[in-house]
Amino acid sequence: MSEIIILFLGAVSAGLLGSLTGLGGGVIIIPLLTLGFGVPMHYAIGASLISVIGTSSGAAVAFVKEGFTNMRIGMFLEIGTTAGAIMGALLSGMLNPNTIGIIFASILLLTVILNLKGKPDHQEPVIKGSLEEKLKLYGTFPDKGVLKSYSARNTVPGFLMMMFAGAMSGLLGIGSGALKVLAMDNMMKLPFKVSTTTSNFMIGVTAVASALIYFQRGEIIPVIVAPVLIGVVVGSFIGSKTLMVSKTKKLKVFFAIVITILSVYMMYNGINKSFR
Repeated sequence: MSEIIILFLGAVSAGLLGSLTGLGGGVIIIPLLTLGFGVPMHYAIGASLISVIGTSSGAAVAFVKEGFTNMRIGMFLEIGTTAGAIMGALLSGMLNPNTIGIIFASILLLTVILNLKGKPDHQEPVIKGSLEEKLKLYGTFPDKGVLKSYSARNTVPGFLMMMFAGAMSGLLGIGSGALKVLAMDNMMKLPFKVSTTTSNFMIGVTAVASALIYFQRGEIIPVIVAPVLIGVVVGSFIGSKTLMVSKTKKLKVFFAIVITILSVYMMYNGINKSFR
């Protein structure tokens, strides 16, 4: 019982840190379960995927109502992320836990770097006759009471990057939000607010696709998943309220240091074959 309470409190912290930094709770949950509680890697990934579904769902509804999320772009790109997530989940069953730990640590470092980079706010016009116009990958979003127009660019490279993001999500049990935002913001030239909110909407759907495979393999354990899911949702809610009064730049730098230390420690454990 005491272990469940400690796990719950750890998950609250993960949800809090994840929402404050924008990195998501999964980047904390995996090290917490594997290094802190000795949970086998595949069971930790299964629990993390369920927590990603929970935290994504609540925020996604709010962002859709506010008019930031582009559902059409999200559903189109979800074809790529879902296909990638299924491939990643299947690949996870074939890889050694220590190999997954090393890949996780590497992606974690990349995520931190991408999260700390400044984000330009693109507002590209629709190009007549382009693939983006044919697929209707454009829209508007509210900005200080004014509706601003935008259109996607470089759809094919962005779609391929989404497949990679989905594969990393299915393989590692994280939302891969930073990789999705990289595809939409840097490659497809979507406005930052549209990129982040559409990414949040997509994360949950991507996680469902891979979670079903983990469930079928018996790697989603209710006694682990339940306290993690509840804790992360509670932590994310607290984080969303705290974010309003926090100096986010300082928080991001501080937690980037913490996550970098975690990733180096995970890399060390993976190399030394400490995971099971």
